[in-house]
Amino acid sequence: MATQTTGSERARGDLASVDADALQAFAHGIRGGTVRAGDDGYDAARQVWNGMIDRRPGLIAQCAGAADVMDAVNFARAHDLLVSVRGGGHNVAGTAVCDDGLMIDLSPMRGVHVDLAAGTARAGGGATWGDIDRETQAFGLAAPGGVVSTTGIAGLTLGGGLGWLRRKHGLSCDNLVSVDIVTADGQLRTASESENADLFWGIRGGGGNFGIVTSFEFKVHPVGPLVYLCAPFYSADDTEAARGLLRWWREWAATAPDEVSAEALLWTVPPAPDFPEAAHGKRVVALPAVSTGSLDEAEELLRPLRELGTPIADLSGPIPWTYLQGAFDPLFPKGQLQYYWKALYLDGLGDDAIEALIPRALDRPSESSLVAIWQLGGAMSRVPADATAFGRRDAPFLLSFDSTWADPAESQRNVDWTRLIWADMHAFSSGGVYLNFPGFGEEREALVKAAYGPNYERLVALKNTYDPTNLFSMNQNIVPTG
Repeated sequence: MATQTTGSERARGDLASVDADALQAFAHGIRGGTVRAGDDGYDAARQVWNGMIDRRPGLIAQCAGAADVMDAVNFARAHDLLVSVRGGGHNVAGTAVCDDGLMIDLSPMRGVHVDLAAGTARAGGGATWGDIDRETQAFGLAAPGGVVSTTGIAGLTLGGGLGWLRRKHGLSCDNLVSVDIVTADGQLRTASESENADLFWGIRGGGGNFGIVTSFEFKVHPVGPLVYLCAPFYSADDTEAARGLLRWWREWAATAPDEVSAEALLWTVPPAPDFPEAAHGKRVVALPAVSTGSLDEAEELLRPLRELGTPIADLSGPIPWTYLQGAFDPLFPKGQLQYYWKALYLDGLGDDAIEALIPRALDRPSESSLVAIWQLGGAMSRVPADATAFGRRDAPFLLSFDSTWADPAESQRNVDWTRLIWADMHAFSSGGVYLNFPGFGEEREALVKAAYGPNYERLVALKNTYDPTNLFSMNQNIVPTG
């Protein structure tokens, strides 16, 4: 299966059309250096997390700071180049890398500074959540991030940002204090509630449509160093029992306090050392939940999740925050597996939705794939719908299909399965998708409109202001009217 294009990128010039002297002058000025085909390190520099993505940029600008980013944007605009932007390179759609154009790589920009007096952490646009957790946990603090430590902060935050702190402290984008961003005119701007507030509204959920964020300033919160993880795994061999587990979990999730963020997973236990060998290869309903409250209170609060029968594995107990954040890393390695992930919001988890989901989920073509139901609500749902660009906040659950497999020859089969179950489950949703899990974004404008709902027209107006020629099109694209 061929690598897919994404977004609404229009035809632009490639590096072959750029005058050699102009190209040399640009490359000489980039402090972080440039890499192009034939150079040592080119293949490593263009590789991203999703092994399905195999694109070849004409030039990679490895930016060391905001000045390099400004030069790269100005160069791309002057020569009408296709631009892609890499932060952590973890986006499932592979938007970090383009063919023939200019890849602006922020991965060298990973510095993190914690300001204890202000209660904030500032991180470079190429930082990962592991970088932030490393620095903030030195002070018993954390910023709401993702659930895999190698995820870049940029893509996750600009697309919203769901993690284990979502119900206690909100989305990643809800915890932004300010950003520094290079817009399409090559200018470095600060955006916050008090400065360029329109732009600040747009980048909180609007993706990479309005510029390249070179640094993020987050609010940080007391978290850890230990949190309580509840992680029982129940056999899914009996489909009626699996239905019963989801029905019970639905009722429990409706009354859980904000300190708890939970999921229900339909999965197959991997042959990983953390799991008992007897559980390897078993299909399961897993009910992971994380509490940031008192460890003793959390153990009692989450105990009912562990007493729904005899689990085939139970990894529950206190766990360091940084270990929890990296626990899934080995299961989703960079460049080694094929990924196609899609998600949609559910209006509820009624018996009819469970009845439709269970047989389809158990028929998944890859044992590495998982179907996840994310409990939402709490702090993230109390932010007004029009306070940020991020789309739907009132849904009680997010349903995601994290399709993962090793053999490229199986790509079409896995993609087709994901698209079919995703389409079928729309019967239980009144709209809205999470754009950090977009598949390839192949639905283009329809997908983006579904994600932003009533915020979409305001985002188009913002795109007209800050990027009227759609320089930043390698994303889940908001197309300017021009």
